[in-house]
Amino acid sequence: MATRTARPERTPARTAPAPAAPLTDRAPRNGALSELHLHGLGSIDDVTLELGPGLTVVTGETGAGKTMVVTGLTLLFGGRADQGRVRAGVRAGVEGRLVLPSDSPVWARAAEAGAEPDEDGSLILARTFSAEGRSRAHLGGRSVPVGVVSELAEQLVAVHGQTDQLRLTRPAEQRRALDRYAGAAHLALLEQHRTAYAAWRALAEDLDHRRSQARELAQTADVLRHGLEEIAAVAPEEGEDDALDAQARRLGDADALRSAADAARFALVGDVTGDLGGGDAEADASTALAVAERALAGSDDPALVLLARDLADAVAVVSDVAVQLAGYVADLDADPARLAEVLDRRAAITALVRKYADPGEGLAGVLAWAADAESRLSQLDVSDEALEALQVQRDAARAELDALSVQVTAGRQAAAAGFAAEVGAELAGLAMKNAQVSFQIDSDPEHPGPEGVDEVVLLMSPHPGAPTRPVHKGASGGELSRVMLAIEVVFAGADPVPVMVFDEVDAGVGGSAAGEIGRRLARLAAEHQVVVVTHLAQVAAFADTHLVVDKSPDTAQGVTATDIRAVRGEDRVRELARMLSGLADSDTGQAHARELLAVAAERP
Repeated sequence: MATRTARPERTPARTAPAPAAPLTDRAPRNGALSELHLHGLGSIDDVTLELGPGLTVVTGETGAGKTMVVTGLTLLFGGRADQGRVRAGVRAGVEGRLVLPSDSPVWARAAEAGAEPDEDGSLILARTFSAEGRSRAHLGGRSVPVGVVSELAEQLVAVHGQTDQLRLTRPAEQRRALDRYAGAAHLALLEQHRTAYAAWRALAEDLDHRRSQARELAQTADVLRHGLEEIAAVAPEEGEDDALDAQARRLGDADALRSAADAARFALVGDVTGDLGGGDAEADASTALAVAERALAGSDDPALVLLARDLADAVAVVSDVAVQLAGYVADLDADPARLAEVLDRRAAITALVRKYADPGEGLAGVLAWAADAESRLSQLDVSDEALEALQVQRDAARAELDALSVQVTAGRQAAAAGFAAEVGAELAGLAMKNAQVSFQIDSDPEHPGPEGVDEVVLLMSPHPGAPTRPVHKGASGGELSRVMLAIEVVFAGADPVPVMVFDEVDAGVGGSAAGEIGRRLARLAAEHQVVVVTHLAQVAAFADTHLVVDKSPDTAQGVTATDIRAVRGEDRVRELARMLSGLADSDTGQAHARELLAVAAERP
């Protein structure tokens, strides 16, 4: 439903966005635009459109501003801003609410840009424009470059209009369309071709680089080999620097460490072995604990007996520590020669660290440099043997690529006739029964690319005797829109783009052909959300949502304002009658309108 929310003389207070319109069972599986808000664009002051799934048509008198809806959609999805569309003294804007499935690739790109979903899980997209031509884009509450919005638009919307054919007018897009029509097996083969192309290019570039930079690469390789030889001569092991530091400290401080360990053992158990210089401790810990344990153990009190057991455990712990201290002292090595050896080894490793490791990396940095140098050396070999082996690999990769290219070309040629026939059949029902479409596939095996060796162009002859030309050059605006519609109908179930917009796709068409356009748009809307600007009642009768654009002067401000409203029931009958006869209240026109609605309701 569309509502007029403000007059030019005041700016409305901004309210929280309404929840996204619920999607019915007919909702496109790839998502939909549930709401569109336009402000300050052309004659539109402030209008909010709630768009449902299926087919939405926009109608109205000539000059009422129907095309501003398409303009708003184009601007929302990154189209170029025309400052002439912005009202003087205001900042124009357009905002849309997208309802997307959780697996839509749009979410990943939006997250990269810092966007977040709204409270209801929808994605808000907005652009604002000044009369000076400056614009800003926002995605999920974050300011983003317009380029990000344009990138997302390729996955969200396809706009077909008389002056704005965004898709399928470029040969590369026509090639992709043919590939998609050829089916899943062909697309899998094409993916293999891309992989093979990348492998061949990598080998070819590596070989060219080695040949052209042989001298410099050889010098670099010498430096790496020298470094690896220096490191190999020392043969350091991971963690050895820390171990040497600890060993050097122990060897250098052996006397002090022995004295500390002996003093601790004497305090714990006395000189029981006679190796501590003789004498008795005034009260060594082991003896004191034993006396205390015996005193408690003879008691009849259970609590004291339990404590005696704890003291017995303490005596055992003290004895165990004393044994470990004796072992520690026995292992201490005060050999000056061994200390000198450790210090020399540590100095050699320190020299490697200074030369080959970044600050703070230590020996780990040396080992990492060596591993990287080994890897780089394998890519710097410019010997005749290495170059010959690399050339063999390159040629083998090219042979594999050429074989895949032949298969890709064959797949395209096989699909071209069927694709052209289906599009031609659709055009026959769109007042272009004499139009002939075909594909021109030019192959250049000497210059492969990631997509194969083919240049693909969609050709059309609008009528017998007319020359065959590329479709975007040989068709008028209305014809081109119908070609696009025919192609979209052929692809209806496979195209991932959720929103499709057609502007005046029925230009120059009348009679039964107009009804066929409406029927095909309705068929397309079974898989996508379709928005159509039309002047034909035969097309509008197929709509799930019918929006009418009204233009009226605002005498208070001396300007013309546009309102957009949804019509249903008798209001819709009156609008269709107006479109048919120019008279909304004509009995004949209304009868014809009801007949159109009845025919459209059958939706064969």
